[in-house]
Amino acid sequence: MKIYAETDIGMVRQTNQDAYYISEENDNYILCILADGMGGYTGGEIASRLACMNAAQYIKQNFDDNKQYTKEEIMDIIKKAMEYSNKVVYEKSKEEKELEQMGTTLEVCLIYNNRVHIGHIGDSRIYRIRQNIMRKITTDHSYVQKLVKDGTITKEEAIHHPKKNMLMKALGCEEEIEPDIMVKGFNPNDIILICSDGLTNMISEQEIYNIIIEDTKNATTHLIKKAKELGGYDNITAIIIEN
Repeated sequence: MKIYAETDIGMVRQTNQDAYYISEENDNYILCILADGMGGYTGGEIASRLACMNAAQYIKQNFDDNKQYTKEEIMDIIKKAMEYSNKVVYEKSKEEKELEQMGTTLEVCLIYNNRVHIGHIGDSRIYRIRQNIMRKITTDHSYVQKLVKDGTITKEEAIHHPKKNMLMKALGCEEEIEPDIMVKGFNPNDIILICSDGLTNMISEQEIYNIIIEDTKNATTHLIKKAKELGGYDNITAIIIEN
């Protein structure tokens, strides 16, 4: 299994409010986490790093290498890790006036026993490529996604909607959260992409797929370069896991 990851400030922002974590080599599981922060000049940066660090720490401390876990048990660990991270970010936001609006997306991807166990909140995304088809596994927790689901607008209209960045759910903004928790198969030759919206807002899904398939090893670099060429209006982060 190979993992490639890269983050970039982009062409417009003054700070990089994206953060990611990749676990050290471990025989029992692989853990990749991505967060895209929001809120003020420093708030988003603090929120995303706190979320990544604390989710990873919680999982590491609560995962027994000598135990065989069911998928339900892994999903429960991820849910509790996200709830713990939410508590840390929420409490931090109450400490200083300039941090009170901060929050973050959070994608937790734990690979164990040929399965991908996922925790998701916000509008960062996880895709899986299998047999030359790329499918979005997560559903954006955004106002625009709600409009699409309700049939008010089309998927095509959502791409350029003026409120596309408005989130319905994020981590650290409320005392309690309800993340999406799911599990998917991870077969030989499958590829997972975890990315912030700084990538998906700039490049179409078809083009993202083409770049990954053409040169998986260097795809994170090519994806970020392309997003910057098209404007790079936001921070850009991509993690690729190749089975």
